[in-house]
Amino acid sequence: MDVMKKTAHNPPPTPRAGKVYLIGAGPGDPELITVKGMKLLQRAEVVVYDYLASKKLLKQVPKDAELVYVGKMGGVHHAHTQDEINRMLVDFARQGKTVVRLKGGDPFIFGRGGEEIEVLVDHGIAYEVVPGVTSATAAATYAGVPITHRQYTASVAFITGHEDPTKAASNIAWDKIATGIGTLVFYMGIKNLPIITEKLMANGRSPETPVVVVRWASTPEQQSVEGTLATIADRVRAAKIKPPALIVVGEVVSLRDKINWYEKRPLFGKRILVTRTREQASELVHRLEDLGANCLEGSTIALVPPDSWAELDQELRRLGDYDWLLFTSINATRFFFQRLAELGLDARNLKGPKIGVVGTATAEVLQAHGIRADLVPEEFTGEGLAAALLKEGMPGKKVLLPRAAKAREVLPETLSEAGATVTTVPVYRNVQPADYAEVRQALEEKAIDLITFTSSSTVINFLEMLQCAGEAEQQRLLDGVKIATIGPITAKTAVQKGLTIHIQPKTFTIPALVDAILDHYAKRA
Repeated sequence: MDVMKKTAHNPPPTPRAGKVYLIGAGPGDPELITVKGMKLLQRAEVVVYDYLASKKLLKQVPKDAELVYVGKMGGVHHAHTQDEINRMLVDFARQGKTVVRLKGGDPFIFGRGGEEIEVLVDHGIAYEVVPGVTSATAAATYAGVPITHRQYTASVAFITGHEDPTKAASNIAWDKIATGIGTLVFYMGIKNLPIITEKLMANGRSPETPVVVVRWASTPEQQSVEGTLATIADRVRAAKIKPPALIVVGEVVSLRDKINWYEKRPLFGKRILVTRTREQASELVHRLEDLGANCLEGSTIALVPPDSWAELDQELRRLGDYDWLLFTSINATRFFFQRLAELGLDARNLKGPKIGVVGTATAEVLQAHGIRADLVPEEFTGEGLAAALLKEGMPGKKVLLPRAAKAREVLPETLSEAGATVTTVPVYRNVQPADYAEVRQALEEKAIDLITFTSSSTVINFLEMLQCAGEAEQQRLLDGVKIATIGPITAKTAVQKGLTIHIQPKTFTIPALVDAILDHYAKRA
């Protein structure tokens, strides 16, 4: 009775206090976010993000986190008003949430971060601010312009270009900044560019002062237009530059010819569709983007476990009966070891059979599990692995082949004909992703220069997912698009499906495929 009375009078638990983190996402390249900013994203419960924050950063957010888009485009279309955004931050925090307010560039440089923090303070909400790489320095750096330089200038100013310079109460002292500051960087100034240049020249800045306008700085879509104060407005208009863009004014712009590193990368401006699975695409995408390519990830394959693990589990119990254990893909290797771990097993349980792999990439995945492959063929194909095994002698040998539920039969058939007993077990299934609308739209808009295929499945699924009405529509969509295949088997499938192969490496690996793409565009250049 006493216990019940004590419980009845206990106060309710105090709600967990929420907290808001204002994080600068940087100028566009998702890798330019700070380490602290990334860590906070990875444990966010709510993310309130802007138009200029890279959508790739959202992949770092926990799957159960709530995502709220509050972007503003060119000051015209607002998903939410600033007052609504402020209210969201307060409400989410009061619910005890860990809230990330993800803003492009730096929150305190033309990012209204100060305004949002004032509201949080007024409502007693805990907060932190994580700085970001501001767009001004990024735009200059990625355009090959040092905004300060001992031989040119020791001063720089960041100025809003969104304010109407003709209004009576302008906060910009044009008579002072025109000649008193070496480098001027204007944010959000494309609409007012003619007025900005006129004000600078009218207040004493030379019409021959170099200027560069940079759109989508630090991203694969970056576009730069050079001129002088006298010519830049016309050149930007002719190039049809739209926001988001920054304007850099000053003699340091003349150094761009010498140190324009970003836009001189060999694949800069090339738009490449990568059709690998999402799990595998990262290596190829990373290599291509490092060389300047603009990659669209259009996975044609999603990998899922088999309908049942019963077959593999049965064979694992008698693994010692086998002479060879073969892995013909990275995917098969990963799913195999995933199941091994689920059963409480590890590499020590694989003693007995020799292990063969289809190529060096698969061998590296195997090595990560502490196992060195006994056999790696010279030719990284199923045929190459079969030929290497035949040299080892197959009559009477027992072979276990974990692989996709549906796979080419060349390897098991060749070994069986040579006298081996081959047992194939499914360790994963290839299924088609549900939506391919973004890829089809990009092809319709002629926004893809090259498509990479790394297996026959990627070719077949790609064409099926496009849902072309016939061969004529397929040819129309792919007109002018180059095709790169990783090896002869994939190329054969592509040709059978009516595609023309433009690029194929001599070695069937991702690094070799990237090298072949580089060679192709180098020759065209």
